[in-house]
Amino acid sequence: MRIIIAGGGKVGAELTRKLSREGHEITLIDYDAEVLENIMEHYDIISIQGNAASLDTLEEANIKEAELLIAATDRDEENMLACMTGHAVNPNLHTIARIRNPEYRSQAIRLRDMFGLNLVINPEQDAAIEISRLLRYPGFLNIETFAKGNAEIVSFKIAADSSLNGIALKELPKKVDCQVLVCAVKRDGKCIMPDGEFKLKENDVIYVTASSDNLSLLLKNLGIITRKTKHVLIAGGSRISYYLALELEKTGIEVSIIEQNPEKCEELASLLPNATIIEGDASSQDFLDSEGIEKYDALVTLTGLDELNIVMALYAHARKVPMVITKLSHAENNRILDALPVGSVISPKELSCNSIVRYVRAMQNKEGAALSVHLIGDGQIEAIEFKVSENDRYLNTPLKEINTKPNVLIVSVTSRGKTEIATGNTKFKAGDIVVIVTSAETPIRDFNEIFEA
Repeated sequence: MRIIIAGGGKVGAELTRKLSREGHEITLIDYDAEVLENIMEHYDIISIQGNAASLDTLEEANIKEAELLIAATDRDEENMLACMTGHAVNPNLHTIARIRNPEYRSQAIRLRDMFGLNLVINPEQDAAIEISRLLRYPGFLNIETFAKGNAEIVSFKIAADSSLNGIALKELPKKVDCQVLVCAVKRDGKCIMPDGEFKLKENDVIYVTASSDNLSLLLKNLGIITRKTKHVLIAGGSRISYYLALELEKTGIEVSIIEQNPEKCEELASLLPNATIIEGDASSQDFLDSEGIEKYDALVTLTGLDELNIVMALYAHARKVPMVITKLSHAENNRILDALPVGSVISPKELSCNSIVRYVRAMQNKEGAALSVHLIGDGQIEAIEFKVSENDRYLNTPLKEINTKPNVLIVSVTSRGKTEIATGNTKFKAGDIVVIVTSAETPIRDFNEIFEA
């Protein structure tokens, strides 16, 4: 597919990496020649220096032959104008715009046809929605949803005192007293697709699939969480903090925000009348203690500095805050944090990039192609959702009679809204939704590719 990416910042660079790896023809537009040169050193792409909203620049990028334009510059206005111009020149063009200003976002959605927009992304709002989901299921590090919410893959870390520490995976269903399946285990920064004899140990992060009904039961039976989230402390008055406060308000969760800038405190107080805005330095341990950090059900660190977010998360853990969520701008720091108690890690850049990659996959959605793709385990594992067609192999055949390729595991089958965690007796038929996990090094693009020849 011919794709034009406007903007070589964090999102643009990550999209270039992911989409070029999948074999797409990428043209990257940016003002900065040095940015373009750095990205071109790593990927086989075409680069154009210029303004992505300029017709001349878009024509130089061969907009008439492009199939998708992703406008991800730092300027909302440029992104909107680039999509509108591109669509005017090429009516068949799909367009995606990053729009962060809440006023522009609302306008863009209402006037989607006029701007020629197929998808609007907002990294800050995406992050807020993801954080609010995690706060509703305290104890899980990450949640990925499939089959219209009927199946999920969740992750959590094995603590030293966990009842799972030292047990073999084949003993897990009896231990948790509900139907679950372990898809992958991350140990020492490396993801493994284990067999039943694999023994869990402290600091392992395990990825488990279960029906939505079993999630709460899983947490309860493991004793991971003892109380519901009622009061959240947010460190930093960022745009994510604003969106998150709005999301939590809908669910009745009380919100307190610490912000050092007096003017920003006033602004937040006017925008969020139901939240408590506290002027102070969230990096000060004495200040956090004076605010009673240990009385909160969760701390979410949303300052603009990754290092500060990490330090605050570590201190909150030391003060026995039940749930900690840490925002990282640079997701590549994740592996450093595997052995540190910083709770769930959220990367706005990664969330938005994954949404865009899923859209690109959907554009290619011929019969048998993936409905959606989710990256788990720092991108080392892909969880892929397929809709089974009448032409697919092994219809109505028990899974125990089917040979899949190495590092490919069928984890669930959803039929008529009911999800079954895969066992040897599970079958799938045309119209069912099947979720598989596979190593990211073994790309699967078609459902029939999961089977041995």
